[in-house]
Amino acid sequence: MQVDLEKEFELPGSTGQAWEFLQDIPGVASCMPGAEITDTIDEHNYKGKVKMKIGPAVMAFNGDIVISNIDVQKRQLNLLGKGQDSKGTSSATMDLTAWIAETDAGKSALKGNASVTVTGKAASLGGRMMMQVADQIMNQFGANFAEHVAAMGEGQEAVAAREHIAEQPKEINGLRFAWAVFIGWLRSLFGGK
Repeated sequence: MQVDLEKEFELPGSTGQAWEFLQDIPGVASCMPGAEITDTIDEHNYKGKVKMKIGPAVMAFNGDIVISNIDVQKRQLNLLGKGQDSKGTSSATMDLTAWIAETDAGKSALKGNASVTVTGKAASLGGRMMMQVADQIMNQFGANFAEHVAAMGEGQEAVAAREHIAEQPKEINGLRFAWAVFIGWLRSLFGGK
């Protein structure tokens, strides 16, 4: 099963700060709920893991991340992540292009296109539900990314962002996440916002 996503997140701070953080792969990975870099092979190759617990179900993927291209002029990077769950019943692949853009208001934005392919047991959620799960994960990622960029600045907002980052749980909040997925799924059924 394949899910394609296109997202945009408004960011605090300058495009320079946002681009600097986008190139920090371990830092960016920490913005993904339940994800972490476990080993740095070189500046383009990493090992990592993702763990999600939703109710009684736990999914843990171990895999590789390859930075296939970094375009400094466009402030863009391409990465490919591949992983297999620890039980060997599912696999996932994500092909992501992300870039930092300046908005009309003179602020910065993180933009991205991702294609996520899931096979095996994890694909049994179905297309509509998988889209909601991917959307909620990306929304949490975007909020975390913005907070990390804010933390790079100075002043009270930066201090507050750093304190909030330190307090954040490292895994997905399963109950809140499941509720958000459920509400999103209902909205998709009835065409509501």
